[in-house]
Amino acid sequence: MRGEADTWPEMEAVARKMAEEVETESSGSSEAETESPRSVGRWGAAPITGKTGKERVHSQVLKIREEDLCFLVEDKAANGRFVQHPRRLSFVLISRPNLPCSPLSGKVRSVNAVQEDRESFYRVPQNAAFYFFFFLYTLHCKNQTQTLSKLSLMASSQVAYLIPLKPDLKEDNSSPRITLSEGPNTIGRLNVSTTDKRLSRKHITITPSASGSASLSVEGTNPVVVRSSGERKKVNPRGEVSLVNDDLIELIPGHHFFKLVLPRESERGSYERAAKKARKEGDDVEAIRSFCPDSEKLPSTFRLLSVDGLPDWANTSCVSINDVVEGDVVAAVLSNYMVDLDWLLSACPKLVNIPQVMVIHGEGDGRQEYIQRKKPANWILHKPRLPISFGTHHSKAIFLVYPRGVRVVVHTANLIHVDWNNKSQGLWMQDFPWKDDDDKDTSKVCGFEDDLFDYLAVLKWPEFTACLPGRGNVKINAAFFRKFDYSNATVRLIASVPGYHTGSNMRKWGHMKLRTILQECIFDREFRRSPLVYQFSSLGSLDEKWLAEFGASLSSGITEDRTPLGHGDPLIIWPTVEDVRCSLEGYAAGNAIPSPLKNVEKPFLKKYWAKWKADHSARSRAMPHIKTFTRYSDQKIAWFLLTSSNLSKAAWGALQKNNSQLMIRSYELGVLFLPSPVKTQACNFSCTDNNSSTKKVKQETKGEVEKRSKLVTMTWQGDRDSPEIISLPVPYQLPPKPYSSEDVPWSWDRGYSKKDVYGQVWPR
Repeated sequence: MRGEADTWPEMEAVARKMAEEVETESSGSSEAETESPRSVGRWGAAPITGKTGKERVHSQVLKIREEDLCFLVEDKAANGRFVQHPRRLSFVLISRPNLPCSPLSGKVRSVNAVQEDRESFYRVPQNAAFYFFFFLYTLHCKNQTQTLSKLSLMASSQVAYLIPLKPDLKEDNSSPRITLSEGPNTIGRLNVSTTDKRLSRKHITITPSASGSASLSVEGTNPVVVRSSGERKKVNPRGEVSLVNDDLIELIPGHHFFKLVLPRESERGSYERAAKKARKEGDDVEAIRSFCPDSEKLPSTFRLLSVDGLPDWANTSCVSINDVVEGDVVAAVLSNYMVDLDWLLSACPKLVNIPQVMVIHGEGDGRQEYIQRKKPANWILHKPRLPISFGTHHSKAIFLVYPRGVRVVVHTANLIHVDWNNKSQGLWMQDFPWKDDDDKDTSKVCGFEDDLFDYLAVLKWPEFTACLPGRGNVKINAAFFRKFDYSNATVRLIASVPGYHTGSNMRKWGHMKLRTILQECIFDREFRRSPLVYQFSSLGSLDEKWLAEFGASLSSGITEDRTPLGHGDPLIIWPTVEDVRCSLEGYAAGNAIPSPLKNVEKPFLKKYWAKWKADHSARSRAMPHIKTFTRYSDQKIAWFLLTSSNLSKAAWGALQKNNSQLMIRSYELGVLFLPSPVKTQACNFSCTDNNSSTKKVKQETKGEVEKRSKLVTMTWQGDRDSPEIISLPVPYQLPPKPYSSEDVPWSWDRGYSKKDVYGQVWPR
């Protein structure tokens, strides 16, 4: 037998080779989708029997999550890829050090660190029974939803953090930071990492201000200790004390320590000066103040999600999850990638009272097991089949069944706290009535209905039974959604489903579906050769050939004289390092923009970069998780897509076999806004309003039918009250501003030493 000195180089070479393969597959050409992570996948291997020197290394999708990260690792066994096992090696452990987290999470470095750091390889006793290849990731997330929800109601701006500390006063990376907003913030039992009933639910109140000052008052019956500039001060119940940056706060009994972090004065001043300058440059800088579409136009547009830490005017007409899930819902289907059950039930308690709930998700096995244990008894979980490696169930939608009809919601947020509270996000919804029982005319089936049925049928969820008032027990499956009248749908659905699509199916999904619809649309002449915008939160490994293929689909369409619109030059809106550093969350926001350096710094992409600038929606500092694609001319829009799809082959599909096959890896869903005939008195139906009409009051005249709607941005200068004008709350500036020579696109696996607004560096 060989000695240990002989075994180690062989073992190290094998492990390095495997690490290189994983790095290539997880973020390279295989287009692994990256999103919001929280569960930790587990890797295992079959025991070594001694009968052969080769064993298959099997892995499942590894989804590490808390805010926005996902490593997807290909099933090597599926491709017949084998690894030679060193006989003297029992197992190899490859660890990955923690990266900084958002206020509620943690992340890991690129696997390149494994290749560069021999200390990442550990040998263990050689009498173990099997070879074990394992990425180690440690994170802890304790739900802070109830407290943060209360804070958000009082907040006018996010101005500070409380960082949990260990007894030795070193930062406790296993516990989430506590976000503090301007005004009173109550801290207590729910904010400590372990349950301690000796603490009061309202133990202290911290009141920071935008000027950088803060005060603490003791609400509970026990004193608090504040350590400031080396001095230790005891604050008794009902007492109050001023705080400064880096003060240490000790909650007693129990000895729970926190450090107060306030933004540096230079950062506060620079942002305030920029905002003041922006206000002077034009009246449209706060355009979201006047974005208040009437009820009849709401289904024809979308809305942004509310963001904690912004002034009230910045959340005008914006929505939260409780604005969506309302009324007497009798059955619900929740479709998403990530589901934080603890947050979801506390943020939207109405869900607990819905008789039947189906959750279609993309979680890994570990997280799925947790949800299975914690979910209400009447909830059903379903993870759609992923037939191709590196795929995810990434669609984000909600389907609510009411006695009066169905509500269809398509949005961009994972079902986690940070997505619904800290990011720039978008949401569209529309209510539809039941079809008449005697209406058997299949010719009335509209494009939206076919779009919806085709997509839902592929999900193949286990049908369940719901009791509907006046209709008895009905089976909830894809065909059930044919029972509603979608004739007044204001959008088309653009979906992706995994598979190798050929023939007519190739035109049903991904960018080929978008191409097919746009080819049938007539646009104004001003959109000839007009530019395109690609805006998203995760960048795949792209090449120029695919980008041209994708651009050809988005450039489709004709004018009234049957002339093609022609090629549109794209710009890619992507946050810079400075955008992330100065954002509401500081560098932590970068976890929701998880693209590696090797994808971001491809030379051919440089000409496409454009800034995330969103002063008019007050979201320049709320980093985007929203995904949008559009064609525009000044402040007019040819079409607009709100979607879950990032810019990747996995999401949109790639043509193969001489353009006769479209390969897609992931499930995605979006809504396409198009100019459409104006219906002067269209159906104004609501599932939650018994007084809403389900029929049109009058038929349109020929002239009215031919009159088409016009899509514009919030900053368009014109008469928005005109029936044909549909204003869309595009959150970023159009035309986008290209990068300057000093701008650097954000990549999450690079180090940044310049401190963010909370005094942190990246990685932490």
